[in-house]
Amino acid sequence: MSKFFATPVRDASTAIADYFVPANAPFSCVVKKGESVRIVDLEGQQAVDTLFYRADDFSERYSSQDTLRVQGSAYVSTGTKLISSEGNLMLTVTADTCGRHDTSAGACSCEANTVRFGHQVKYLHACRENFVIEVTKHGMSKRDVVPNINFFMNVPVEPSGELAIVDGISGPGDYVELKAEMDVLVVISNCPQINNPCNGFNPTPIQVLVFAGEEG
Repeated sequence: MSKFFATPVRDASTAIADYFVPANAPFSCVVKKGESVRIVDLEGQQAVDTLFYRADDFSERYSSQDTLRVQGSAYVSTGTKLISSEGNLMLTVTADTCGRHDTSAGACSCEANTVRFGHQVKYLHACRENFVIEVTKHGMSKRDVVPNINFFMNVPVEPSGELAIVDGISGPGDYVELKAEMDVLVVISNCPQINNPCNGFNPTPIQVLVFAGEEG
């Protein structure tokens, strides 16, 4: 698989924070301006649903619509600038060993699972639940869960214009790294979906690393 490095590869041992996120679990952390966050797909084919909020004002948050409009591309990869609901630059993708990430398909929910796969799956855990669990820790509610990025999720656009969810292309150890252009709260749902191939029908853990900003 070809690589998409835009910055020199940094050793994980130099990270100032190192988090292990179990399969199916929610997660959040604050990344300061100038720092970089690396999301690592440890075992491959694991979708990582992610939201970003301005750390000192959660009413400003990631906007998938503005991000797509500004970059003029359907996918997120190296060089993509993540834009906020206020039109400000939140983060920049600086390195990507996978090559393509979705920001159109949104997060799975119990309701969507029921419509797509049948009433028998309504009890299964979903990303929207994870997001609600995690944002409430920061004083927000389900009203604050907006359309997200799906890192490592393979969502081709069909000739009809419809979105398809197919086998992921990320391999073990693939990662995406983003530089924070403001202090941001990162909120993750390590996707628990088992009814479509976005996780290879087998959710697995991920790693989140935070690196210090460059001095000078």
